[in-house]
Amino acid sequence: MTTSHDPTGPLLVLAAMAEEAAAVTSRLEGPEPLWTPFADGVTAVRGTLAGCESVVVTTGIGIAAATAAATWGILAHRPRVVIAAGSCGGLAADVEVGTLIVGDAFTYSIADATAFGYAPGQVPGGPERFLAEDAWAAAAEDAAGRAAGPTVPGGAQGPGHRRGLMLSGDAFVTAAIAEPMRERFPAALSADMETTASARTAAALGVPFVALRAVSDLCGPAAGQQFHLELDLVSETSARAVEEFARSLAA
Repeated sequence: MTTSHDPTGPLLVLAAMAEEAAAVTSRLEGPEPLWTPFADGVTAVRGTLAGCESVVVTTGIGIAAATAAATWGILAHRPRVVIAAGSCGGLAADVEVGTLIVGDAFTYSIADATAFGYAPGQVPGGPERFLAEDAWAAAAEDAAGRAAGPTVPGGAQGPGHRRGLMLSGDAFVTAAIAEPMRERFPAALSADMETTASARTAAALGVPFVALRAVSDLCGPAAGQQFHLELDLVSETSARAVEEFARSLAA
């Protein structure tokens, strides 16, 4: 298999929105903007994060945007590992806002070829799930644990982290579709619009992949649940964990 993996290469951090990327780039030493081949919306910054050479790419929102930017980032920079950062929606009924999701399995939320014998979320010709390598997922979970701390206004202790399945698709998961999605994917923790596409791209190009995204909104919250945190707060939660992950690579 052709691979773009370089075990001495930089950490490649992917974030959909500028606010999510900024929480990581603000932590870089010696940040340097990089040229990208995209007409607009995709930016990249290179620097040192917790002693680890890193490239932070703002991909834009959605499956196609994430695929294009991740492909360029991997081919141009030959990273040792790719990590998805930023925010996501909480899908599991017991996930709270602020929870840091450590992604170790990824699939498409709205892909449906079950009429032909495929699993929910599986695209024909692809695997049922894209899986993070155990060692990388464990390193991400360790980083999430080290980064745990106050994540909500007032300094109260946040709800910690969860590790498991993340869903992605080009549809915002509203309350009307959250429950059917939980039934189709009972193990899923979160939903967003990019992570699975990035995981698929990394797998196709032979590069390890994990995700550390924090829950900003709940998909169909229960009565009385806090259902939203500001993007800057959850972006900082994700960025702290990414920084700890980078620190482990530099050690």
